Amino acid sequence: MEDLKTSEAWRVFRIQAELIDGIETLNNLGPAVSIFGSARLPTTSPYYQDAITVAHNLSHAKYSVISGGGPSIMEAANKGAFQQGGLSIGLNIALPHEQSPNLAQDISLTFRYFFVRKLMFVKYSMGYVVFPGGFGTLDEFFEALTLIQTQKIRHFPVILYGSTFWKGLIDWLKEEVLELGCIAKEDLDLFYIVDSPEEILPIIQSHHEHLREYPEQEHRFTV
Repeated sequence: MEDLKTSEAWRVFRIQAELIDGIETLNNLGPAVSIFGSARLPTTSPYYQDAITVAHNLSHAKYSVISGGGPSIMEAANKGAFQQGGLSIGLNIALPHEQSPNLAQDISLTFRYFFVRKLMFVKYSMGYVVFPGGFGTLDEFFEALTLIQTQKIRHFPVILYGSTFWKGLIDWLKEEVLELGCIAKEDLDLFYIVDSPEEILPIIQSHHEHLREYPEQEHRFTV
């Protein structure tokens, strides 16, 4: 029993250390956008090239780009931003398989705990771009919507890339979830759907301009 107590106590310290490391590393980052997507799509996927283009456009407009630091879409996001106008940041996660940090990162952090990593995404991003992906990508998308819907964070752009990929999910939200009354009609306005890299930067810039006009809203967390 004593060993368990010691283990639990040290886990708290490890969590605290990850929080401090993340905050100290990213605290002066400036405006940044997180790009999410699959770790499994090949480099020949059109989504891979589009993610490079999106990140490149954002970086040239002086926005830093944050990804999960791994392969595929995450790698494409970091490649598009690496050594460009903004920083390329990878928030890596230690996993028993699948994830290994890509090499196109100006700043690289590795987390043991998913929830600390998630906090860093939310705290330091002024927008999310969500490419096709699996459970992890869907998790980041729905967590952002949940936090915005429940007003735990202030509204920021959540952009789904690729209407064909997302169509089935959006149809289900409209035809099942909305029809049952599990969400409100205005909840479907919490995100954008785009099909080209060129559509993303204007959305981010418009939001950024809004923050300049209302600087009190730059503080992300509402409680």
